[in-house]
Amino acid sequence: MTLEFYARGLEKAKQKDYIAAIEEFNQAIQENPDFTDAYIERGLAYYYSGATLQGVFDYNEAIKLDGENAKAYYFRALAKLDLKNLSGCLEDVEKAIQFKLHHGAVYDLLGTVKRKQGNLPEAIANFKKATELYLAAKDKDNAQQCLEKIKQLQPKSPPQANPEIQKPVKVISTQDYFRQLLDKAENGDTIEALADLNWILTADSQDVYAYCCRGVVYCKVGNYRDAISDFNQAIKLNFQDAIVYRNRGKARSHLGDHQGALADINKALEMQPEDVLVYISRGNIYQSMGNYLAAIQDYSQAININPEHPLAYYNRGISHTCLEEMSNAVADYQKAASIYCEQEDWKNYQQVLNSLQKIQSSLPETTKATYNLLRQRLLRMVGGHWEIAERLIQQKKDFFPGMTEQWYLQKVIDDLERDRR
Repeated sequence: MTLEFYARGLEKAKQKDYIAAIEEFNQAIQENPDFTDAYIERGLAYYYSGATLQGVFDYNEAIKLDGENAKAYYFRALAKLDLKNLSGCLEDVEKAIQFKLHHGAVYDLLGTVKRKQGNLPEAIANFKKATELYLAAKDKDNAQQCLEKIKQLQPKSPPQANPEIQKPVKVISTQDYFRQLLDKAENGDTIEALADLNWILTADSQDVYAYCCRGVVYCKVGNYRDAISDFNQAIKLNFQDAIVYRNRGKARSHLGDHQGALADINKALEMQPEDVLVYISRGNIYQSMGNYLAAIQDYSQAININPEHPLAYYNRGISHTCLEEMSNAVADYQKAASIYCEQEDWKNYQQVLNSLQKIQSSLPETTKATYNLLRQRLLRMVGGHWEIAERLIQQKKDFFPGMTEQWYLQKVIDDLERDRR
């Protein structure tokens, strides 16, 4: 009966009825607790049904029964990759090779692990070995996929004439590898960065770091819908990091979903309450909503955490400008310019100087003080929401065309005070 249960389990698994397959393998193991292959196949059924950790327990049992079972090591390596345990995956796949499991899929998996660790030369070598074995087995589809992986990993520049004098390639960590891709995008090479990330996700559709990284690059190029899709996928794969929520909030804000954006930023703040960039991001959302007082509060909090962060000063200066608080805006712009100058960030330094020049010439000196006072007074009367004030001003312009901006401000204030009385 043991073999009958086992055979029925294989048939159910072939039909992708994994729950029924697990039940059949349970019966086989109950009759024969030393049935190694039943543990392996039940582990596979667990793996394909999404219960990866339960699958690892079965592979462990199979290895206890047969310490040189190459298949058990290989399948456990697949499960560990799914659980983001790269070191454990590498150890198991090397064991599978040690115990003579010479199949294209084994070297394909080894190449994927080496690529994730940033060891690109070894990744290429293993993908080449996998290609050879796939071709020997007449598996042209998988062989072609490995060739595509090799093509993506190979350096773009031609090799040196004498390979013997080439410098050894430095092995980098997975995080450093993705950091390099983000730096590439930041320096303007977004097309190549996206191509690399697309390949990574073709090779491993469960790579949460790649989804997060590609989402950031999509934000960089203004493709906010695709960015949100990638951040959603990273979250579905249980990648819990503030960077995902912060950048998804940024993308949602650009698409006009300000409340959703604030929900994401607040989630990021729960995870990293001392992150300057999260406060700046929330300030940017408030600023885009016209809630300049709330924006200033967040930028100020970012400055409390890091008094030398130029972007916090610059963005706070923009909010002060929107409130016509010119002296505060000038002070923030000057501080931001000073920091950018010390950092020798000349592009942003010039941008701040341009902003300074604009506000200094925006209003005549004779009317600036009165205009500022009226604007601030109205802003406080509407609870800091300038979009409300703008609608009220536009209503007065519709009824009384041709008047000065100062007249409209005073008219709205007078009407509000009358209504409140």
